[in-house]
Amino acid sequence: MSGFTDASDDEFHDALTEVPGEKETSTTSEIVANETTNSSHLKTNEEFIEEITRQQDDLRLPDGVEENDDAEKKSDKDKADDISKMFSDDINIEELREREKTMNPEELQQNKEESDRMKLEANELFKSGNALKAVEIYTNALHICPTTYTKERAILYGNRAAAKINLDSKKSALGDCTKAIELWPDYVRALMRRAKLCENEDRLEDALADYQRVCELEPGQREAREAVSRLPEQITERNERLKTEMLSKLKDLGNMFLKPFGLSTQNFQMQQDPNTGSYSVNFQQNPR
Repeated sequence: MSGFTDASDDEFHDALTEVPGEKETSTTSEIVANETTNSSHLKTNEEFIEEITRQQDDLRLPDGVEENDDAEKKSDKDKADDISKMFSDDINIEELREREKTMNPEELQQNKEESDRMKLEANELFKSGNALKAVEIYTNALHICPTTYTKERAILYGNRAAAKINLDSKKSALGDCTKAIELWPDYVRALMRRAKLCENEDRLEDALADYQRVCELEPGQREAREAVSRLPEQITERNERLKTEMLSKLKDLGNMFLKPFGLSTQNFQMQQDPNTGSYSVNFQQNPR
């Protein structure tokens, strides 16, 4: 968790979260740090987060024990579906900018302050386990936060992504992470969230790119460094596996078409050029 600490976030304080692994309990695992500039309070929040993380680890099933709770899985899916059913979380930036043109500076400032208040409210909802309501409030804040406050809007998108991850709405969460990074390219927490989401979806190249960016911004980020060392080999292994599967399918397809002619793919020998890696095909009349 300490890897998510970002001194530049002291003024903004977004939610802290981890992307769920392949299987975790549905207990809330993302905890939001209250907005404050008091360093002692920050330390208390960090300790609280570490404690919750340890508690979550204790709740995970032992190795070899499979979770079989269809009702719980259905509940998670229903929560994710409710995001789109209850309200639209799309933000029309052009409409927002046009509306802002009709507002005076005082009104814009009032909207900024109200969006800050909403963010804190959503943070508390998320912290108490009500991630679905938190998504709604973060969305409402995005509808009024002035577009000139790019970091604040990035934080709102990042926090909303964390809440959506908690609801297992990972595809939508990934979109929010991307929006946050577009507004704030150096937003380490959003980069980490997106990297984990991409890795979870087997988009390993995209995950690696985000982890590498995190390492550029925070060389001491241990989790990102470990991923940068681990993923290249995983990418190579996956690509080799996919290539083998593809060749096997092509062989089956080839045999189907060649069979009427009394031939099979065994009549064709593939040889790889060690210098270029390309393949050539040689015909054999009587293969052994």
